Amino acid sequence: MAVGNRGAKQPTLAQLRAFAAVAEHLHFRDAAAAIGMSQPALSGAVSALEEALGVQLLERTTRKVLLSPAGERIAARATAVLDAVSGLLEEAEAVRAPFTGALRLGVIPTVAPYLLPTVLGLFHRRYPRLDLQVHEEQTASLLDGLAAGRLDLLLLAVPLGVPGVTELPLFDEDFVLLAPRDHPLAGRRDIPREELRGLHLLLLDEGHCLRDQALDICREAGRSEGPDVTTTAAGLSTLVQLVAGGLGVTLLPRTALRLETARNEYLSTGYFAEPAPTRRIAFAMRTGTARQAEFTTLAAALREAVRPLPVWPAQ
Repeated sequence: MAVGNRGAKQPTLAQLRAFAAVAEHLHFRDAAAAIGMSQPALSGAVSALEEALGVQLLERTTRKVLLSPAGERIAARATAVLDAVSGLLEEAEAVRAPFTGALRLGVIPTVAPYLLPTVLGLFHRRYPRLDLQVHEEQTASLLDGLAAGRLDLLLLAVPLGVPGVTELPLFDEDFVLLAPRDHPLAGRRDIPREELRGLHLLLLDEGHCLRDQALDICREAGRSEGPDVTTTAAGLSTLVQLVAGGLGVTLLPRTALRLETARNEYLSTGYFAEPAPTRRIAFAMRTGTARQAEFTTLAAALREAVRPLPVWPAQ
């Protein structure tokens, strides 16, 4: 937060926090309420920041508040500084007292419904002082959040191959073939992968890593072109209902099978001959994070917790 002239005033965190709140709400009363500060104190803090920086940050009128061009640029920097300070305090707290405080966990949609009961149960039993905050997002958004410090730990399919991200493998699980009950492959337990070459495979929307994994499995099975995509779904539940309606077949992770197909008489599950297509699920963290030892311990505990599931815990 140093300024160009050595003797110049330096902005304080309180001033930056006040300005960031005004920049977000564009209203002094709402901004003051958001950060628990009186309106006169908020106005004084913003004015002091303008004086310290030597620029006008706001355009004040009787009806509204607008950011000046300089204010728009500095608002982004102020938010980044405040986020960095918050992250610093959280890292220091994690070092002083592991398994306490906030843990912002990002999870992909094709894992969250099926693994979160196990994750939440583990945390409640073993780590009751952790304030677990769960965010369900697609992989690209999760990685952005991890890089920006918005998220601390990810639970998703790997490999990622992303610089600056360390993976902690948790388990591998098979894919099964979900088909209408009258499909020729329904109920089989020895389906060759080569059968995927001629199937009408239903996929999730773009952005889901499970879609990319399904396409990779098809290519590995010798399918020279991807499936003709005429119907897609935003989630596995919809995809399963499309299969039940006879629109095609799909690949489903074993952990999703029980929840997504329970009491549906129009569906049948087929199992691939060994070696079956699989996916690997892992934690992902920022390389060098101060919470690395904590997250490594969490990964080891979760590997044990998933043993009752139809998966193979990583070694």
